Amino acid sequence: MRSRYRVCAPDRAHFITATIVEWLPVFTSSACCDILVRSLEHCRQHKSLTIYAWIILDNHFHAILSAPDLSTILQDLKSFTARQILDQLRVEKREWLLNQLRFYRGGHKPNEYQVWQEGSHPQAILGDDMMRQKLEYLHNNPVKRGWVAAPEHWRYSSAHEWLGGVEPLLKCDAWL
Repeated sequence: MRSRYRVCAPDRAHFITATIVEWLPVFTSSACCDILVRSLEHCRQHKSLTIYAWIILDNHFHAILSAPDLSTILQDLKSFTARQILDQLRVEKREWLLNQLRFYRGGHKPNEYQVWQEGSHPQAILGDDMMRQKLEYLHNNPVKRGWVAAPEHWRYSSAHEWLGGVEPLLKCDAWL
């Protein structure tokens, strides 16, 4: 994974952002969002991923995560979800989006399509104050965009668990 940002503190949780290439709106169907939710849960169950908070928006997701080898897990997650998302876009007949993902593929990429931008801009969470700031930023994203009135109204978010509301789609691990 090419990025000037690295996970430098493997013992800490990190705020990450993973973005679709050229900010294309991939996560506008529940099926595409569900691919990411299931993949995060799989990484929790099988790869020692700890999930403190998360949100999926139309063209990126944020999460607060930790794992012994977070960089490798994120790389695997993005690789797996890319294949699943491409299959789902074919099912949904979103040819225009597939064409864009083909067009914007990096020249050095061996595959026909590129779904994710490289890197995830990990930022180590250095304490409770930083954790609160990142949680507020993450959960208020759809509110600032004018999509919902309150963070817990956004379906694909851990705000349900942190702030109340409906049963979360993906449960969070406890922040100590």
